Amino acid sequence: MTDVPLVTSAANERDQRRAAAAMARAGLAAGDRLLVSATASPELLAVVLGALRTGIVPVVLDPGLPAPERAVLAEDADVALDVGDVPARLLDDDEEAELADVPLARPMHYTSGTTGRRKGVWSGVLDEDDARSLAAEEIDLWGFEPADRHLVLSPLHHSAPLRFAVHTLLAGGSVLLPGPFDVQRAASVISRLRPTTAFCVPTHLQRLLAQDAIEWSSFRRLVHAGAPCPAPLKRAVIDALPAGSVWEFYGSTEAQFTVCSTEDWLAHPGSVGRARPGRRLETDERGQLWCAVPRWARFEYWRAPEKTAAAWRGDLVTVGDLGRVDDDGVVWLDGRREDLIISGGVNVYPAEVEAVLDAHPEVVESAVFGVPDDDWGQRVVAAYVGSADPVELGRWARERLAAAKRPKALHRLDELPRTSTGKVRRLDLPEALGLADG
Repeated sequence: MTDVPLVTSAANERDQRRAAAAMARAGLAAGDRLLVSATASPELLAVVLGALRTGIVPVVLDPGLPAPERAVLAEDADVALDVGDVPARLLDDDEEAELADVPLARPMHYTSGTTGRRKGVWSGVLDEDDARSLAAEEIDLWGFEPADRHLVLSPLHHSAPLRFAVHTLLAGGSVLLPGPFDVQRAASVISRLRPTTAFCVPTHLQRLLAQDAIEWSSFRRLVHAGAPCPAPLKRAVIDALPAGSVWEFYGSTEAQFTVCSTEDWLAHPGSVGRARPGRRLETDERGQLWCAVPRWARFEYWRAPEKTAAAWRGDLVTVGDLGRVDDDGVVWLDGRREDLIISGGVNVYPAEVEAVLDAHPEVVESAVFGVPDDDWGQRVVAAYVGSADPVELGRWARERLAAAKRPKALHRLDELPRTSTGKVRRLDLPEALGLADG
């Protein structure tokens, strides 16, 4: 097996200083945005951290985005510099710049919106006290330390995998980058290279547990999130790993809400734990979860004041999920937002996919929904009205949508089911098409 890159804190910091110096030469200053859309590499981590530790905000995009979608986001972010998929170009010179001890900003990620338009999550530049509090919160919560060897299993353009890798390096630890997820390679890395921490989604856990003879004993913390984890799978993971090492959290690109230890989950199976330190969760009259967050965890939606206003009530923020908080402070998710599909830990909003399908000249209208999938949790399926050939429509979607968002099946119908008020009954479609059981 090809050697797996091991990114050490000391070596990466030298590259962070070089990247920061290159950004300064290019005229970037605190608050400016740097666009990067590259696969996981030591250079990507150096550029992201070099930017953050000088107050420059990296806009981290999926390198697999279709060119038109990438162009829209690049224009929206109003970036000062775009290094594309070659972050190493910022490391060519030996000049080094000074860095703050901690990141002075958060990366800006784009999260899908129910209207189909992605929203940039913007936190601006933090003052020194808030920056230190933000970094300390993450490092203290997961106990990152110089002895850690963190295994990256998910793409670094997602917020959680990047956050875990960045804070491991900030704490003096090392990061293993085995590349795009391959279950046999991941199993080998776990057994051979003895990681102490990892972040993953339930799909990863399901595939890894199907492998024989993985040596899990090196883990002190395996953290999962991104999608509901079936109880049988969760119990199997807890049984396979060292006692107390399996943790989970509930959060989003925008904000982090709960943390759930092994012990908490075993005492309250199916819950997502309790509010993170310094946070408080409550529900409104609709059953929507709201979380009070500290000052350093505030954000706004980039250039979308109406969306920002809808997400906040004072220091309380919501991302629209439904749930409840019991008398013991344990949080239960009663359901994700009605139209949200979670496929392999990736949020897919039907409206975004429908906008692409509806733009086809031979599609009158479409409806996108999720159906159960043993590997991915859910898979994306679409029904549409029109004369478009399903094969051609599938090709159209592949050219315009990232892989997780592409419909895995397309069903042509004479009409879509509707309520008496004319709203498409999207959630009735799986049963109408005979897909309700996956």
